Amino acid sequence: MIGPKSPTANVCFCLSYRIPSKLNNELRGPARGAYVAGLCDREPPPGVLAYDGDEPAGWAAVAPRSETTFAHSRKIPHVDDLPVWSLWCVRVRPGHRKQGVSHALIEGAVAFARAHGAPAVEAYPLDNGDARVDLTMAYAGLRKNFERAGFVKAADTTSVLAGHPRVLMRLDLR
Repeated sequence: MIGPKSPTANVCFCLSYRIPSKLNNELRGPARGAYVAGLCDREPPPGVLAYDGDEPAGWAAVAPRSETTFAHSRKIPHVDDLPVWSLWCVRVRPGHRKQGVSHALIEGAVAFARAHGAPAVEAYPLDNGDARVDLTMAYAGLRKNFERAGFVKAADTTSVLAGHPRVLMRLDLR
């Protein structure tokens, strides 16, 4: 679900924000998939899946911010010292889009974080208004989808993705 179509690809696998950039650049081809398989064997797992029957329909990456590159980001600010969780990737497979899967993934990621003791969840979606977003770059999510899930804007960022600014959205779970 999170891997690229080609198992020899050197991208994706939802690692860019999860691991230091040096390691991210060193992991090539099948080593990326093997690294993610190792993450799946750990507790807590690296995110949540949505299913349509028995078929995986979507994926959301969620983890403690302290375990991601957001912990040291110069573009995504820290609002406070609360040990929040970050939700940074929401992917819906072709054939399952426009069916509410992204909303279910956000809800599932929040429930997952809550079950693991998160006091709050942050996301860093695109603030695209009504503008269309290239699906390749929509992985960060859209502000309006996080607002529908109860997240509120906590801060501006200096991060831009696909020509759209990203905002820091937060949902307090306390």
